[in-house]
Amino acid sequence: MSTAATDDEAMPRSGEREVVISLRGVRTVFGDRVIHNGIDLDVCRGEVLALVGGSGSGKSTLLREMIMLNEPDGGSVKLFGTELVGISEAGANHLRRRLGVLFQQGALFSGLTVLQNVGFPLREHTDLDDAMIDALARLKIAQAGLQPEAATLYPSELSGGMIKRAALARAMALDPEILFLDEPTSGLDPTSAGQFDQLLLKLKDMLGLTVLMVTHDLDSLWDVADRVAVLGDGKLQGIGSMRELSESTQPHIREYFEGPRARNVQERKWETA
Repeated sequence: MSTAATDDEAMPRSGEREVVISLRGVRTVFGDRVIHNGIDLDVCRGEVLALVGGSGSGKSTLLREMIMLNEPDGGSVKLFGTELVGISEAGANHLRRRLGVLFQQGALFSGLTVLQNVGFPLREHTDLDDAMIDALARLKIAQAGLQPEAATLYPSELSGGMIKRAALARAMALDPEILFLDEPTSGLDPTSAGQFDQLLLKLKDMLGLTVLMVTHDLDSLWDVADRVAVLGDGKLQGIGSMRELSESTQPHIREYFEGPRARNVQERKWETA
């Protein structure tokens, strides 16, 4: 692998906004199946951008390429102006400290308490002593909306909503600039999902986060996302606000506004009219 720069290069801009994630011509192939065939996408600092699309459209795969777990077969993926394709391990580790990731099932370590799970990235990536790590972990646990006593619990003792919050606290442990969320409200009841959405907005405003999330949750898309990017047939089929996309006649986009969920769309249009 070639060595890529780890300091920010000249950052591209979209209008007046700084672009922190930039994809150009991304191509991904699994066997004889083309998953992505020329994806171009920019994510601007401070926005919440959601990726949606049908099953197999490559949403989570694209996210994994952005967080350096997979490498595309072609094209360019840049974070903070640094090319990820061919990046060295040292360069990747430098960038990973600026990212937070919440995986779909939480991915908490079952043998560690919540406090130990949240403190894990700090032990891996800093030279802080145990007392400081525990103090910072307790702060992140509080920021994620968990009660102090949750720190001593193991994942098997947590509800679904608590697991999501504990995983969010761990994702924020290193004070990331970008937060990646893979189906953050999946498995949650509507009340818990709504509470998670409100927490995410609060943290985004309080900490100045940029958020990229993969979700099927229409309510989350309306309530949280500034822009939504729709994947289908290996391409980016459309991008815009939910209001803009709800008025699209493009077939891949219309799939999200047909059937029983169309009522949700009409209600939201009425609310924002």
